[in-house]
Amino acid sequence: MKNMIKQVVKQKLTTLTVDELISYANDYNVTITPKQGEQITAFLKKTDLNPLDEQDRMKALKKLAQITDPQTAQKVNKIFHGIIKENGLSHWF
Repeated sequence: MKNMIKQVVKQKLTTLTVDELISYANDYNVTITPKQGEQITAFLKKTDLNPLDEQDRMKALKKLAQITDPQTAQKVNKIFHGIIKENGLSHWF
């Protein structure tokens, strides 16, 4: 079951559009510019990190901080955790 959840989450992350990301950001009162959205979604499309693995998520956030800035990486983390909590998936993470 964990592999299936991992695949679904990875699929969503790799197909996430800038507009969807900005919409999620708005839902969680986080400001993401279109340029930041492009940088984030480009990174998500090419990363092979496991979203269910905490160490891999931390690596991804560090890489996002390098690509964008530390504040934007923190914003992405807030959005990610909000979506997880909202969908009742906290126990998988």
